[in-house]
Amino acid sequence: MANKRLHPMSIQIERGSNKELTKADDEPLSPVARMLQAPKLDVCIIAVMGSKTTFDVDVLKRGLENTLIKHPRFSSLSVMKGHDVFDKKVWKRTKVNIDNHVIIPQIDLNMDSSSSDKFVDEYITHLTTRLMDFSKPLWEMHILNIKTSDANAVIVFRVHHSIGDGVSLMNLLLACTRKSSDPQALPTLPQFKQPSISNSKTAIWRLLSTMWTVILMLLNTFVDILLISATTIFLKDTNTPIKGAAGVELTPKLIVHRTVSLADIKLVKTAVNSTVNDVLLGVTEAGLSRYLNGRYAAESKQDEKEHKLGYLPKSIRLRATLMVNIRPSPGIEELAEMMRNEGSAIKLGTKVGHILLPFEVTLHENPLSYIRSAKARIDRKKLSFESICAFYTGQYLLKLFGVKQAVSTLHGIVSSTTLSFSNVVGPKEEISLFGHPLAYIAPSLYGLPQALVIHWQSYDDKMVLSLSVDPNVIPDPYKLASDMESSLKLIKNAVMEMKS
Repeated sequence: MANKRLHPMSIQIERGSNKELTKADDEPLSPVARMLQAPKLDVCIIAVMGSKTTFDVDVLKRGLENTLIKHPRFSSLSVMKGHDVFDKKVWKRTKVNIDNHVIIPQIDLNMDSSSSDKFVDEYITHLTTRLMDFSKPLWEMHILNIKTSDANAVIVFRVHHSIGDGVSLMNLLLACTRKSSDPQALPTLPQFKQPSISNSKTAIWRLLSTMWTVILMLLNTFVDILLISATTIFLKDTNTPIKGAAGVELTPKLIVHRTVSLADIKLVKTAVNSTVNDVLLGVTEAGLSRYLNGRYAAESKQDEKEHKLGYLPKSIRLRATLMVNIRPSPGIEELAEMMRNEGSAIKLGTKVGHILLPFEVTLHENPLSYIRSAKARIDRKKLSFESICAFYTGQYLLKLFGVKQAVSTLHGIVSSTTLSFSNVVGPKEEISLFGHPLAYIAPSLYGLPQALVIHWQSYDDKMVLSLSVDPNVIPDPYKLASDMESSLKLIKNAVMEMKS
């Protein structure tokens, strides 16, 4: 686990087999995309997909040729234009050799499920030590036709984060799939209702309510920008057992996943009058509190159940970095139509800002307190322009001081926090990837200066938890996943008791 990733400081177009370029106009990389390709912030997304059947490699290749590589980002090289390494990068269209992107490793098919699970984990960890090959479009699909404990075969889809934000890339992937129950139909994503304003409120009341909301947003934004500024200069999270040290972005990552019931999450959501995201954040905080209490108990060489009040320090500053899309991501229908017509009007983009969300690390007697507390903090963050201000501040730094200084600032902010957290909405039903029914979808990423990245992904009637960890910092990620699963059960039981 001591290997570290090294970043190439210059990429020559002539490398590799993708030499034949189209005459399409070069498109400059967006500011965020340039930052995500810098040596200190070289971030890749990994989506692990389990299949209920083994994969037909030829069918997958034909499917990718007819869909994914028709998107400009998946058929373009990221190359330098001029002498500046990062300030003058463009996307240049190229011919895609599908065999350079679909990788089939040799596998011992006689392994039992426990051995195959370990093989998949080690294979993905090895991928996190390897840089993307910039001599070809920045994506790969690894086909592991091996039976694991929860699938009959596994795909590991690796794509550089500079190609697009997580939601856009997930929508693009879903646009390549179809409902298992209807091979001609695109997947269905949940629709979120906008809160309606009651007609019973008088005009003066609505005006006063709007004015108060504006005042709150301005005040909250002011406070949030001050906190980001303080984080840039001196404000760092507590050095807990899950806080990564300097250079953690370069270490190998172990990526594990766990599946829980989406129905249980919705049950809690309804009972506490919250959102799915509120529940997921509350469950995450409850699980982290449980896990950290165990780690502190182990450090004090005590049984974590012996001390009634637990072993958590009284004051822990633990924050999560949340990436937020500044502009709406294209829908799967738009992306599917674009791939059918090979248009280039729809861009994936990387126009994202960030917010710093304080996590509550404590042991509540009432498990529902985690959800209520999480809801209060998320509702407060919704009344702030923090992510928009963070995005445009990054743009300003980039134009004024260049990529190196902008990346150094963002790296300093993220490394001062403990983890990254996200929740991505998936299809409401089972889907198939070019005729292969998927058992689960578990996205994650690596390359951030943090030892822990947490993703939640809904799929059919399930919610998939993915953890990307530095095993030198978190040597027992399955214990952490189990603590989160146990926390959800405790919260659900509290709801059932409340109803009885």
